[in-house]
Amino acid sequence: MKKTPKGQMRDREYLRLLSQKYPTLQAAATEMINLEAILRLPKGTEHFMSDLHGEYEAFCHIMNNCSGVIREKVERLYGQTMTKRERDELATLIYYPSAIIAEKKARGSAGRDWYLMQLHRLVEVCRTIASKYSRSKVREALPRYFDYIIDELINMDRDDFDKEAYYGEIFASIIELGRSEAFIVAITDLIKRLAADRLHIVGDIYDRGENPDKIMDLLIAHHNADVQWGNHDIQWMGAHMGNEASILGVVELSLKYGNADLLEEGYGISLRKLSTYAEGAVEYDARFLPAGTDPAAAGEEEKRTARMRKAAFLMQRKAEGAIIDRRPEYGMQERNILRRIDFESGTFCGEKLIGADFPGVDPEHPLRFSPEERGVIDALKRSFRASEKLSRHVDFLMRRGSAYKICNGNLIFHGCIPLEPDGAYMEFCGRKGRALLDHCERVVRRAYAAFRRGGEDEEALDFFFYLWCGRCSPLYGREKITTFERLYIADPAFHKEQDNSYYIYCKRRDFCERVLRDFGIAGKYSHIVNGHVPVRTKLGEHPVKADGKLIVIDGGFCKAYHEKTGIAGYTLIYSSHGLRLCAHEPFDSIERAIEERKDIHSEVTVFEARQNRLLVRDTDEGKELEEQLEGLRFLLANYEEKNDG
Repeated sequence: MKKTPKGQMRDREYLRLLSQKYPTLQAAATEMINLEAILRLPKGTEHFMSDLHGEYEAFCHIMNNCSGVIREKVERLYGQTMTKRERDELATLIYYPSAIIAEKKARGSAGRDWYLMQLHRLVEVCRTIASKYSRSKVREALPRYFDYIIDELINMDRDDFDKEAYYGEIFASIIELGRSEAFIVAITDLIKRLAADRLHIVGDIYDRGENPDKIMDLLIAHHNADVQWGNHDIQWMGAHMGNEASILGVVELSLKYGNADLLEEGYGISLRKLSTYAEGAVEYDARFLPAGTDPAAAGEEEKRTARMRKAAFLMQRKAEGAIIDRRPEYGMQERNILRRIDFESGTFCGEKLIGADFPGVDPEHPLRFSPEERGVIDALKRSFRASEKLSRHVDFLMRRGSAYKICNGNLIFHGCIPLEPDGAYMEFCGRKGRALLDHCERVVRRAYAAFRRGGEDEEALDFFFYLWCGRCSPLYGREKITTFERLYIADPAFHKEQDNSYYIYCKRRDFCERVLRDFGIAGKYSHIVNGHVPVRTKLGEHPVKADGKLIVIDGGFCKAYHEKTGIAGYTLIYSSHGLRLCAHEPFDSIERAIEERKDIHSEVTVFEARQNRLLVRDTDEGKELEEQLEGLRFLLANYEEKNDG
């Protein structure tokens, strides 16, 4: 087919740009050889985790042991030559190098021989893990100051005994110059970086656990992490941008789980005005005590928290009601709680309310804030918007986050594709299926763009509330949120939050294949990866559903869910050999892991093994490299044509 003049111009421009980077035939040919070599290497290992819910210590340990991958390497290398205690010691050194070295120094056992032995072992582990990557990729990952040395050590010829002596001299120099500790920290960081090439967090970093901020810091420091937003994440994002319902929701949940310190010390968000207001306006109500508190043993601090939480809870109902009034397209009038209370009879939708005491609520104008409440909200809004740390975290969630992700044949999202009871895609504002998720992401980015300009897009900002708990929200996946009913109505029939029909249909292979096709994904080895709904392993539920087309990886990472699930979270590992699932047992603490050289025990299930090892050629990165190769072939042909001429 003859090219148009415009197509020919594009080809010439493309050639011109390529020729600047590869100015000679030899340069182009060399790069083609490099790319071909990379395409033949095994694919990098991807790790998937979800619903971390602030459990920093367990997450930190799993990041350090790479979901058991490092332990496997240590066992494979030294299972026959080292005792279990020695293998535990080496693994813990890789996880927590500074702590182990400090302990050895304190005991006087960090002598020259100890350092020499650890350096040899760590280089061997590093060499094994680095063997599946190209030297250029490993070089990119090498730590500063030790890059040349580590490159030499892990690529040494083991049969060259002169070189063995040379490397022995390198170790001796490292020790004599007092650089052993720095070198060990550097090489263990490299081992962990290479063991998990990519990390997918499938939503819900925030709430319940006390340190989501520390998890966010770890993710920002990670070399290749992305996030698929969960409804708890979106609430924090909306709070930072100034959505008042989100702000009050974050405060209420933080108080519920005893995490006031996270707000005040972690993010610098003052609760003083809320505390002062609640002290004078709200009576103590045991229903609002922090989760797990025995009312009979509640002290003044817990009672103060209960008053603050109740004040935030009632103001949240006002803020949500205002959004529902402004946005009739949300179809949420039945969730306009304060408008549906009959204050005279003390009933809600005909049901008698328990302790129907609503301080600050005017029955004639139930959504109106008092001047004191308005002052509290304005102060909180300023704090949330001005928090430098929260700003960094939300910026990461915007840069590296999305409503869904397609990666190497897998469709990854937190919650669901909302469905009607008959299995048809649920429609919201004229959008459904993939178009609905794309719409959700566009609106979030629109709100953030306005926020970054110093303004506020009210319509886009309101949408964060809908994403948090709306019926058609793909991040929420339920008919309605029943927090009010659980607090104020005795009948448990009103407490249940009905799951979207997606959670019925997603167990069927034909449905999952239809969803994958609608997202442009096909093939025997394509999957949907979800979080959001804990898998109750102890009741016999299995995370792999629909004949392997769907993997639900919410295994109850948060301590609050351990009793329900029977485990403490999953990691899905997608390596060049296929897919396997690690079910983690509960983790005590980092301190105990270091003291006792204790690891998280993980039960590993291989559920999809590849007959032929996956190569870079089979990945999304491989497709990009193939495109580069095609361009280089085009350039090479052009050079050859000129030479022939």
